[in-house]
Amino acid sequence: MSVADGNISDDTTASRRRPPRWALLSIAIFFGLFYAYDVWEAVGNLVGLNLQAQSLATQLSGFGWAVLIFAVLLPVLVYALAYWLGRNRAFGVQALTLLVGLCAVAAVSLDIAAVFSLGRLIV
Repeated sequence: MSVADGNISDDTTASRRRPPRWALLSIAIFFGLFYAYDVWEAVGNLVGLNLQAQSLATQLSGFGWAVLIFAVLLPVLVYALAYWLGRNRAFGVQALTLLVGLCAVAAVSLDIAAVFSLGRLIV
């Protein structure tokens, strides 16, 4: 297409440069550390609440196990989804996608802690 045909084409949008793979991986690893901390925290809650329930001569309920295991798996699943959605995009878009996912994990984790107290998780 040319200007003479009345159509102006922009070749820069058609051949957009992709960001270097190492930079995208650096962003993913940086945010991955925060997601890993959320997983570590959830595992700590799982182990700690289980030990606390045992010290009270009781155990976690089935609902308690489900909630605590969900809290362990949630950061892993959200990170995988955010990475998949942000792959091959600009640096800012990938970082923003991972940040939004991290905020969602934090909000859900806070809700789990606020809604389900120890009394509802043990038998």
